[in-house]
Amino acid sequence: MAAPPPNQPAWFVYLVRCHDDTLYCGIATDLARRLAEHNSADKGAKYTRGRRPVQLIYTEEVSSRSVAMQREGQIKKMSKTRKNTLIDSITNQLRTNQA
Repeated sequence: MAAPPPNQPAWFVYLVRCHDDTLYCGIATDLARRLAEHNSADKGAKYTRGRRPVQLIYTEEVSSRSVAMQREGQIKKMSKTRKNTLIDSITNQLRTNQA
């Protein structure tokens, strides 16, 4: 994906897998902080509060908040099967690059 312009933070679209095996999609500029918020008792999305712990399983870096929100909407409209295919494709790509 395109890098953000200088002096602008990168935006990420991410998927986490919840303890009950459901998926949650969101956007953030700081993935580590956002993941910690999802796993904390008083922060994070209402959806993930009762489904902790969550595990980060997919990320995409995009150039702006607008692009991140558009991509988040696309992913949220996907079926769970399609989301898992997206996750698997990145996992397989990482394995291939490590070999």
